[in-house]
Amino acid sequence: MASIRSTSSIAGPPRGMAGQHTALRKVRKLLSWVVLLIATGLFIYPLIWLLSASFKPQSEVFDNRLIPATPTLQNYLDIWQSAPMALWMGNTILVTVLASLAVTFSSSLVAWGFAYYRFPGRDALFFLILATMMLPGVVTLIPTYLIWDALGQVGTLTPLWAQNLFGSAFYIFLIRQFFLGLPRQVFEAARVDGASDWRLYWNFALPLCKPAIVVTLVFETQAAWTDLMRPLIYLRDETTFTIPRGLKALVDQFGFAGNWHWELIVTASVIATIPMIIVFFIAQRHILEGAAPAGPR
Repeated sequence: MASIRSTSSIAGPPRGMAGQHTALRKVRKLLSWVVLLIATGLFIYPLIWLLSASFKPQSEVFDNRLIPATPTLQNYLDIWQSAPMALWMGNTILVTVLASLAVTFSSSLVAWGFAYYRFPGRDALFFLILATMMLPGVVTLIPTYLIWDALGQVGTLTPLWAQNLFGSAFYIFLIRQFFLGLPRQVFEAARVDGASDWRLYWNFALPLCKPAIVVTLVFETQAAWTDLMRPLIYLRDETTFTIPRGLKALVDQFGFAGNWHWELIVTASVIATIPMIIVFFIAQRHILEGAAPAGPR
């Protein structure tokens, strides 16, 4: 009898207490969902408002209705007639593709060098690269402009992407952490089989670090697509404008005598935003995988 009592005493909490814990977990889960839904609504409301305003006439843009009272597609027709949107879109795509590929290739190559090879001063040099992340971007604006001006590239699209050929400290750090998480024995075995340094990098290291590569591509795609500062500095001719620079030109063009054509501005903004939504939707799985890089060996 004593053994039976002792067994029942350690069997667990009473059924009533277990039911209370289950109910408490359900309440917490419900509250978590409510908080997440509220936060999601706050984040997507500006996008929904922007999309709704693009279907409104000028007099109703700021009526704060999510469903337009008099929906119209005229704004989308007018914006293509009022501005060279196709040309601006083509310039933006060209700059974005070149900038993304350039910074991904150069950063991954440098990161592979720091992760795999052993050479004197490696850690000090890597620390110096990381230190450049603390340097404000405005500090290098004038020297960089003078360099491109001396090369005769001011007014062209080249300054918007070519400097990515020298890599980015943030992306170098990100990709290096992934490289450090790879087993070194794989590369040593490949080297024994006669693999060259380039093949180790291109055929082994890059495929194994696909999440980091995709994250770099997506982040730089978003940065290049939405960049306004450099187009404002380097671009002069309307035929070379990117989408952000073109939107700035539209704001200046339509803002006369206090009669702002915001319906065209928001419509152009929707056209510029949709490609980025598609890119992040396609790459979301890789972004989540790349958000937690492997630790160092």
